[in-house]
Amino acid sequence: MEINVIQAALLGLFACLASMPGMGGSAIGNYTLGRPLVGGLVCGIILGDVRTGILVGSAMQLLYIALVTPGGTVSADVRAVSYIGIPLAMLALKSYGLDANSPDGIGLATSFGAMVGTLGTVLFYGTATMNLIWQHIGWEAVEKGEFKKLYVVDMVLPWISHIVCSFIPTFIICLAGASMVDTIKTVLPMDGIAMKTIFTVGSLLPCVGIAILLKQIITKATDFVPFFFGFALAASLGINLVVATIIAGMFALINYQIKTLAISKNTVTSAQDDEEEDI
Repeated sequence: MEINVIQAALLGLFACLASMPGMGGSAIGNYTLGRPLVGGLVCGIILGDVRTGILVGSAMQLLYIALVTPGGTVSADVRAVSYIGIPLAMLALKSYGLDANSPDGIGLATSFGAMVGTLGTVLFYGTATMNLIWQHIGWEAVEKGEFKKLYVVDMVLPWISHIVCSFIPTFIICLAGASMVDTIKTVLPMDGIAMKTIFTVGSLLPCVGIAILLKQIITKATDFVPFFFGFALAASLGINLVVATIIAGMFALINYQIKTLAISKNTVTSAQDDEEEDI
């Protein structure tokens, strides 16, 4: 499996779109296209292996499921994980002959995600630093009353930053991905201690993401029940991460509808009480 020039260019383009809040807002750019779960689907379509792309993306999503960026502080850039880490992991899986749904395959994928996430942090801050130049141009335009220039500052000039720090690195790394993976395969054979260590550590990394998520949302002991139920369901039915995500989405929808009905009922009751007091 190799990545050609067109595929590398498309991956670089999506890396730019995922890192630009202006592309439909952060909800579409950063928090949708930039997530590994969505990036896995996109990479799978571009590279012609949707199944592997989705499985690798879902495995990496577990690692970064609770990632937040308070005040612009970024510990790992999931956009680099999505459009550099996932393609490289897919190449590595094909090269080693591993199934993306196997424990070793998941361990290898999450290990690649952790490595590239750190690299993406450098690219993120590089983009932010270049954007300061356009911000300075924008302030000068405001001081001169040239407000129409702000459209250029907001929608055009940031493309330069993202092309330099998102498109070009993604294009080069993905294009050279096959040779990089072959080198890794030669240096780190499958039965070597290094690869066994990578598989072991990689299989434990999703636990870190889940633990961080639990720390953020668990407020009382009963909040653990849905998590225990999900693990029991996965273990008994033998479902993979994609199916587990779909089932979890259904339960989330049901919970949302129940809470919406409760809020509506409370609103109606409050309105009736107010009318009785007026009478």
